[in-house]
Amino acid sequence: MRAAQLYRYQLPMDAGVVLRERRLKTRDGLLVRLSDDGCEGWGEIAPLPGFSAETLEDALPAARDWLMAWRGGDAPPLPAIASVAFGLSCAQAELDGTLPQAADYRAVPLCTSDPDELFARLDGLPGEKVAKVKVGLYEAVRDGMVVNLLLEALPDLTLRLDANRAWTPQKAQQFAKYVDPAHRPRIAFIEEPCKTRDDTRAFAAETGIAIAWDESLREADFTFAAEPGLRAVVIKPTLTGSLQKVRQQVAQAHALGLTAVISSSIESSLGLTQLARIAAWLTPQTIPGLDTLSLMRAQLVRRWPASTLPCVTVDTLEPLL
Repeated sequence: MRAAQLYRYQLPMDAGVVLRERRLKTRDGLLVRLSDDGCEGWGEIAPLPGFSAETLEDALPAARDWLMAWRGGDAPPLPAIASVAFGLSCAQAELDGTLPQAADYRAVPLCTSDPDELFARLDGLPGEKVAKVKVGLYEAVRDGMVVNLLLEALPDLTLRLDANRAWTPQKAQQFAKYVDPAHRPRIAFIEEPCKTRDDTRAFAAETGIAIAWDESLREADFTFAAEPGLRAVVIKPTLTGSLQKVRQQVAQAHALGLTAVISSSIESSLGLTQLARIAAWLTPQTIPGLDTLSLMRAQLVRRWPASTLPCVTVDTLEPLL
């Protein structure tokens, strides 16, 4: 017999988390649990403020309506709302066993402000040294100096950079000016440095620094294509939609010889463990971008391996269905 539950959660965030000039004090979302014939599947619905097209208030009725129809024996199509489609499709995939259990818990360490902290995290790290640096939060010149310092100090380090379209072409050039051309090949890619795709393409051509599409994947006029200077696409499933759509995007990228990176939208530990499973399944050769649990002060229902954060249990959550 089918059963469906819907819960609301709210997790405290680290005081320093700022998204699109907005301080994020809590991470708010929904958890879904589907049960049928002794099996169950979980999913997380967590629109990311400032990035998702929808709000949690938009997501809630769509999720509730779908769950009530499913519980009644129907097979309703997934809602068009990206976070709802992703969370529900994950719950279905767990329920029917199509989401493999094997997970890639490797994380690319995230550096937002303190290079010394990143040095400490990378020191002695076995295997490939890859880190991610958020740029565009400070002056472009400072960003260039920090990136150059990291690459100079750690000769075996590769960096992924994320600018979130923060720069004008002039600012982007100021950044590049302070990165030694000899170090630039060790920048795996920079995600959308400029406000427009054409300016980002020009930046890649002028500097030789590889680029990646991120926000562009969610725009109506975007099409997958191999381009000069383009090395990767960054896929954030919570912002993308259903698990089927995520699989399609990964397949399209790989068919063009591009790297596909599964990346977090600051999901809870439950959502992150599912993203780690998706990454092991669809992009096994690429370390995913999932180092966001440190931005939170608690885990949720499922623990991330080796995390010492306290874990909120399902019995403490607010039931909505």
